[in-house]
Amino acid sequence: MKRRAFITLLGGAVAWPLAARAQQPERMRRVGVLSTFAESDPEAQSLVQALDRTLQELGWVEGRNLRIDRRWAAGNPGRIEGFAKLLIGLEPDVIVAHGTPAVIALRNETRSILIVFVQVTDPIGAGFIANLAHPGGNITGFTTYEPSMVGKWGEMLKEVAPQISRIAFLFNPDTAPYVIRYFQGPLETSARSLGLQPNSSPVHNTSEIESAITALAREPGGGLIMMPDTFNIVHRERIIGLAGQNKLPAISPYRFVVAEGGLISYGLDLVDLFRRAGGYVDRILRGAKPAELPVQAPTRYETTLNLKTAKALGLTIPDKLLVAADEVFE
Repeated sequence: MKRRAFITLLGGAVAWPLAARAQQPERMRRVGVLSTFAESDPEAQSLVQALDRTLQELGWVEGRNLRIDRRWAAGNPGRIEGFAKLLIGLEPDVIVAHGTPAVIALRNETRSILIVFVQVTDPIGAGFIANLAHPGGNITGFTTYEPSMVGKWGEMLKEVAPQISRIAFLFNPDTAPYVIRYFQGPLETSARSLGLQPNSSPVHNTSEIESAITALAREPGGGLIMMPDTFNIVHRERIIGLAGQNKLPAISPYRFVVAEGGLISYGLDLVDLFRRAGGYVDRILRGAKPAELPVQAPTRYETTLNLKTAKALGLTIPDKLLVAADEVFE
């Protein structure tokens, strides 16, 4: 064999495995998502889409180097626990947990699989983390509301409906155990400072929602706070409908409640939280530890009003609130 041909063949033999290695598929990583929303809920889809878009922008393409296992519990505690077990059994690299009940269920199953939570109110009080700056353990994420903020709900509702004298806060203790521990004291203090009588309205099912709202509206002067709770979110259509039927002014933390017929909302931008959570998932997939990633608070809050609902309730929105609102539905 000629020397030139031999060198060519030798070079090809060396180059071939290098080319083959370059064409090998990327390592597939696995992410679990446990949502307490229903899969059919358009709002739920917008949240996970924000997460997915962020991951894609950061180089994670589903089917190429990423597999995402999504589970939807629809506010059902039993389904949340079952899906937590299922996702842990899949041994993902990281799980995104939406809501306090999801984190509780996952934490009961693992202390090693890494977890990024979204929309958790009191991660320290719930025992998920050691402190905000240095979470410790396998969990970090994004919180929702400070206790001092809840006074804003009563204050804004009183501005919109100055005739109210009583205010009830609606929640499910099974899906929002933090309400009594974290919110009730500040809520009661704020309500009394506004001349309002505060009332706790714990509910566990749709029939109890109807009983609570009907009882509140039986006498004039009632107002309702729809507390941050996945149960309330799942059953928001029922709550909005009953508040309207009973001519009951109500405030919510969620913009989409007002878009669907609620009166007023003041709260965080959930889409923004899920977008930011995608950044934490990316960092963890690239080697960061949750213990080293500080828990972050919301950076964006929004006020939303529905003028059609206000008119149906016989209310006039003050100009001050109209000017300050981020969005007004007419």
